[in-house]
Amino acid sequence: MKLGLNLGYWGSKPVDRFIELAQIAERLGFDIVCTAEAYGSDVFTPLAAIATHTSRIRLGTAIMQISARTPACAAMTALTLDHLCNGRLSLGIGVSGPQVVEGWYGQPFKKPLERTREWLAIFRQILAREQPVSFDGAQYQLPYRGEGSTLQGKSLMSITHPLRKHVPVLLGAEGPKNVALAITECDGWFPFMIPPDRFDIYGDTLDQRRPGFEIVQSVSFSLQTDPALALLPVKKMLALYVGGMGSKEDNFHKRVIERAGYAEVAQTIQDLWLSGRQKEAVLAVPDELADALSVTGSRDNLRHRLAAWKRSPVTTLMIGVSDSFDQTVQHMEVLATEAA
Repeated sequence: MKLGLNLGYWGSKPVDRFIELAQIAERLGFDIVCTAEAYGSDVFTPLAAIATHTSRIRLGTAIMQISARTPACAAMTALTLDHLCNGRLSLGIGVSGPQVVEGWYGQPFKKPLERTREWLAIFRQILAREQPVSFDGAQYQLPYRGEGSTLQGKSLMSITHPLRKHVPVLLGAEGPKNVALAITECDGWFPFMIPPDRFDIYGDTLDQRRPGFEIVQSVSFSLQTDPALALLPVKKMLALYVGGMGSKEDNFHKRVIERAGYAEVAQTIQDLWLSGRQKEAVLAVPDELADALSVTGSRDNLRHRLAAWKRSPVTTLMIGVSDSFDQTVQHMEVLATEAA
């Protein structure tokens, strides 16, 4: 099982010394360093900075929101960055959710599975650079011939030759149909909030994955030996996503927890959160679930939890940035030692 560092997206200010963290991850033998985006910092600019200060570690997006960029814009950016990092880019993509897509990007959140499939097809055409790009889909048309068109658009081919005609694409997906899309049409998958022993919730879908298919899972990592303190950040994350992300009727994250065997708990968490009782929602997250989605505690417990992930289909385990630079470095060093 390989290791990764997830720098995430910036809060009110940049992640402290993020380039140095990537360099340390590279020195420790981590396979990949990833960035993210929500509705603040973008996912690519920090990777461009990291690319100029590293030489071996892979650079990933976890996750790039496809509503933020047309397939052509994303392909241009990926093509450029892949040259800058000498072929180390892996592109993690996802549809985000209606709150961000409609509230931030001002686009309709319609048929996300269809949109992802069409987006991916165009992206791949552009990077392959075999012929001028044409696509006639339900959500994307190249050239555009719809309402308001001047009818002057023509099929084009990238001026710049790609370093690689195929940049790996990993899909952030939670629903069964989206996971199936990842397995059949992508190079990897970013699961979310799935305990290591519950990948069976997707039935035999994972049995269809090809050799080299990546499954990259993020976990909470802590050396805190007091379980109440160690699991609190995980519980806060779970309560936020299960209770507060998406609407009451349409919450992808809640469905994952339900399928993992926590339907009643998930409903309680959502009810508490939406009624303004966020602290109670956090406390409603079972220790068992929080522990399954984290690697925390003593060295013995760390090894126990890592062993569980090694038995799972996960190929890469990623940890995030901690409260301070020094703490993040310590966590990376311990993880590299215990996972060896």
